[in-house]
Formats: sequence, C-alpha cells, structure tokens
Amino acid sequence: MKKLHSSQRMSKIVVHNQTVYLSGQVGNAEDDIKAQTLTCLEKIESLLQEVGSDKSKLLMATVWVKSMSDFAAMNEVWDKWFEGVQPPARACGESALARPELLVEITAIAAE
Repeated sequence: MKKLHSSQRMSKIVVHNQTVYLSGQVGNAEDDIKAQTLTCLEKIESLLQEVGSDKSKLLMATVWVKSMSDFAAMNEVWDKWFEGVQPPARACGESALARPELLVEITAIAAE
C-alpha cells in the first residue's frame, strides 16, 4: 500500500492492489459552481497522473453539491471534461460541505 500527501487527518492519495483512492477535492471558494467543478476535476487529474493513472481509468466518483439547483451547471462542466472518454460510475447528492462557500466536492476511485 502507498499513501501520498498524508497528514495527521488524511492522505490525498492511497494506492492499494492497483486501485487509486482519492480524497475529496474542492475548488476555490470565491468561484462559481462551474469553476469549482472544473478545479475539482483538474485536481483529480493531477493526482491521478502522479501515480501513473488518468481520467480514462476512473472507476467511480461521488459528487457532493451544496445545492441541487447547481446540478445542471455542474453536469455541464462534468460532461465537457469527459468528452471522448467513458465516464466512471457516479453518485451525486446534496450536502453541507466543510465550508459554506464551497459548492462542490468530488471523491474518486480509479485503476492504477
């Protein structure tokens, strides 16, 4: 097992049995839902690249939005980001996030 970017609280990346587990990624608090979603996805891509994976190997994603009123705008960014790549299985729900200004958080699991 390999753990990267670890602190007392969590690891941003855990690799076990050729599966990559990523902690929740958030965007910049001052941005709107579209920009926050894109930042989350770019962070996921960067973390995956660090362990030799990429978005085409994503297996599962969980998306938490602060308000389902942002669902369509989040999906617009999501759909564009996955153009030409089969998207992973996904769940999406509404939830209070760690800080009130955060609008979306995405966790992901991928093959190595």
